[in-house]
Formats: sequence, C-alpha cells, structure tokens
Amino acid sequence: MDEYQIVELVKDRYRMGSIKAHNNFLLNDRTIISIESYERSYDHNPSISKQVTGYVYNDRTEFVSTLEFPTLDWYIILDAYLHKKGYFIIANSPLGPAPLPNLKYIIHSIKAVTKYEFQDRLAIELLDLDVVANNLNLPNIVSSVLGPKLLSENEMNENEFYEILNWMLSQKLFAGHTWDDAKSVVYRYFDKNERELSKEVLKISQAYQQVFRPYRVVYNTKTWQPVVM
Repeated sequence: MDEYQIVELVKDRYRMGSIKAHNNFLLNDRTIISIESYERSYDHNPSISKQVTGYVYNDRTEFVSTLEFPTLDWYIILDAYLHKKGYFIIANSPLGPAPLPNLKYIIHSIKAVTKYEFQDRLAIELLDLDVVANNLNLPNIVSSVLGPKLLSENEMNENEFYEILNWMLSQKLFAGHTWDDAKSVVYRYFDKNERELSKEVLKISQAYQQVFRPYRVVYNTKTWQPVVM
C-alpha cells in the first residue's frame, strides 16, 4: 500500500466505526486492530509482531492546534523507533510486548469535537518512521545514551529511556523552538487567539513539515471528501 491507500483505509475504518480509540496497529494484510487485540493474538502467535506495518493513533480533540499539528501532541515516535530497533521497556511499553521489526508508519487520526467551525473535520497524518527518526537525530541519540548496550541488550531501564526522550525533546528543531515550546506557540495562536504569533507559527509550520514530512489529508465527515484547511 502507498501513503494514499493507507490514509484512505484509515478514513474508511473510521467512517465504518471499526477502528478503536487510541492505540491500533495496521497489519500488512490491511487489517487494523486494537493494541488489546494484538496483545491477545501475540500470546498465541508471536509472529504477528512481524506483520505490523503501522501504528495508528485514533483520537478526538477540542483544540485546533492539535488538529493542525497532531504530532506535536505525542512522543510516540521514540517508542515506535525503539520497538523497530528491538529496544523497549517491558514494564512501560505502549506498543506491546515485542519488537516490531517491520514497523514503517505512524498514523494520526484526529477528529475535532468542539470548535464549531471545525467540528466536521477528520485530519489524518501519516509519517514515515525512518525518515522522522533520522530527522530527529534518534540513531545518534540512542547510540550515545546506550553505548555498548546498543549491540548486546534489547532492554533499557527507565532512566535511559527518559534520557533519550528528553534529549529528543530538547533539540531546537522547530524554528529555534524545542518540541514543547513549539507546541505551546501553536496552541496560543490557534486556541488562545494570540494572532501576533502568526509569523512564528508560519516558521514552526515550515519546520514541522521539514522534520516530520507528513502525508496529510483532512476530510469532511459529512461528505467524506478531502477539504482544504
């Protein structure tokens, strides 16, 4: 499947009500299953971990900033990258109990629920995990933190995980802003109506495109046709 086909598939599953809230996996047979279903299947068939090609986060939001910049709201990219490379924390692993060697995509599916002018909008963004990980400098950060463990062990402790996460978030990749600072600026602009931030938001938007390279489609949930926001 190409990017267009995946986004259309997620949209159709949302339209039919067959995609669960929050954590889901896209399998290589075009099935989308919840993380709970995946974990139950894994207990009987561990090879299902090799069939996972996408992580689908399905949620709702009352914030226009989240609809516009969904990836700034979640740090799942790090968890996904570590699972793909075989590193995870057993006790704190939102993507399940095993490595996901064929994980390729992160997909955000976000429905607006309270802002009147956007209430009929479903935004879907698809990210290529390898592209984003490289743009976030994750291979070098993980190597620096884990050192010799990089090649000898596949479990990390929480201190190592949060050191990697904090390093990732502290980089000023968004027009001179860190990840959380950029999130704050777009929130203030879109949801607090601080219009004097328009030039800064434009620069953040351009950096967001460069870092995440999202394939993005916004649908009208009455007609299910793409719209321009």
